[in-house]
Amino acid sequence: MTTLRLTVGQALIRFLAAQRTERDGTEHRLIEGCFGIFGHGNVAGIGQALLEYQFPYLQSRNEQAMVHAAAAFARTRNRMSTLACTSSVGPGATNMITGAALATISRLPVLLLPGDVFATRVADPVLQQLENPGGWDVSVNDSFRPVSRFFDRVWRPEQLPSALLGAMRVLTDPAETGAVTIALPQDVQAQAFDWPPELFRERIWHVPRTPPDPAALARAAELIRGARRPLIVAGGGVLYSAATDALRAFADAAGIPVAQTQAGKSTMRSADPLCAGALGATGTAAANELAREADVVIGVGTRWTDFTTASRTVFGDPGVRFVNLNVTAMDTAKQAGVAVTADARAALEELTAALRGWSAPGGHRHRAAELSEKWQQTVTTACTTRHEPLPAQAEVLGAVNEIAAPGDIVLTAAGSMPGDLHKLWRTGDPGSYHVEYGYSCMGYEIAGGLGAKLAAPDREVFVLVGDGSYLMMSSELVTAVQEGVKLVVVCVDNHGYASIGSLSETVGAQRFGTSYRFHADLAANAASLGAQVFRSRTLPEFRAALEMARAADRTTLVYIETDPMIPAPSSESWWDVPVAEVSELATTRDARSAYERDKKQQRPLL
Repeated sequence: MTTLRLTVGQALIRFLAAQRTERDGTEHRLIEGCFGIFGHGNVAGIGQALLEYQFPYLQSRNEQAMVHAAAAFARTRNRMSTLACTSSVGPGATNMITGAALATISRLPVLLLPGDVFATRVADPVLQQLENPGGWDVSVNDSFRPVSRFFDRVWRPEQLPSALLGAMRVLTDPAETGAVTIALPQDVQAQAFDWPPELFRERIWHVPRTPPDPAALARAAELIRGARRPLIVAGGGVLYSAATDALRAFADAAGIPVAQTQAGKSTMRSADPLCAGALGATGTAAANELAREADVVIGVGTRWTDFTTASRTVFGDPGVRFVNLNVTAMDTAKQAGVAVTADARAALEELTAALRGWSAPGGHRHRAAELSEKWQQTVTTACTTRHEPLPAQAEVLGAVNEIAAPGDIVLTAAGSMPGDLHKLWRTGDPGSYHVEYGYSCMGYEIAGGLGAKLAAPDREVFVLVGDGSYLMMSSELVTAVQEGVKLVVVCVDNHGYASIGSLSETVGAQRFGTSYRFHADLAANAASLGAQVFRSRTLPEFRAALEMARAADRTTLVYIETDPMIPAPSSESWWDVPVAEVSELATTRDARSAYERDKKQQRPLL
């Protein structure tokens, strides 16, 4: 039998280069490249193989950041392609764990290849090795297990094929995807083995459009036909399924308004009369009012997080019922809904056919349009009111929204920015809104922008980052400059943690520990990392700088200070954050009273 003698590292890279995905007749390369930071745990194995086979390689500056970039890449590609990330054993590996948690929570496929200790143990303990007296087979990489959808450690070369096939299966499974980790002992990476040639032949992983069960679909259709005030809640699954046209057709045929989660924003254009906008704790008054009145709620591709449900207070009808269309069975059982486990596009198309001839009362569609128009007027006021001496964050976001084209991507992750964007951003094309809110991870922004731009090089990417997140992880500005990846970074300096500052007040903690006591020059820092920088002090200056940044051919940061004490318009909803039950502080006692009052609206939805 003919075999190929390669190291484990070489076999791994040869295998990854041959993997493809396919859906609806279109093929994609599954692993389009590899981020890597090298040390003694991976330089002689994976590092050597990347060099030998000239596999697309990107040099990152921070291991957590490169996983964020890979996750953003996968999200921008609707999970049909992703990137691999390799690190050395030890701190390089454990730095990736936060990124792995984000990817798994947000159900984004990323392939992690951390180096590991010697399989032979002849040199134990090696540099950076954890010695666990309870078992010599434990390493720091076992920390990946709870935050990975698939984990394996390749102790012997013979184990590599099964590990790789298991990893690819999870990466391409729309219901089970997330972080996939294959830990590779450093001596095994460099070990040669005789491999069967079929391991390296092109392999196509077909991503299915799982159809709904006819009986489940019939139950859903029957419930919807009895609705008087139905509401659709569109989640990220609509985008990943490329189901935006199907959603619009279903909503229009049935006359049902659409509210959107953070992951589901841009499933409909904001100008659409049936688009009620954001739902929940960071939502619009329009969508939340419709949710309070809804008697049937149709969740499509949403996992019903606490922000979406306003900690289970937003749905006010005593008899409200739910229909859950989701490719993940776990999510279809939430809210005691009628469960339809299926691909979002397939389910919407079949549900549209099942409801042919039926629509919600005309007055319901009209009321939704009126509420949406009223909210748009609120947005216009918030984004155009001129505050002095510093502008409000809403004014900055409004300016970016005006200058960005419909196909441009706006991207952020943590702090006050996601909530304000969810309420205020007027979306254009599908996928133009990229806010990571599953893990709400500070530091994702610039790294995520890098990944999104790599995945969509023809689209402008506007990265919105606050000073807190910028200071946590700005290193990938260097990577963007080095790789010639153009980003427009808007750095909003509000001298601290604006979101938690506001939350601190609501729980009676008086913004304790949320304001910076030293002001760093973030614009100067960005310039030192290689970015072109424009400072702006006023909104006219900011607009002019933003225009220049969009027209530039290199990564540019536009810096502006804002007043953190000017809030965005209220969502008229609630988020459950417990308040100290006893306190000598009057502010805390008052906050506890308000908390107990609001918590009475919470419902089990069983």
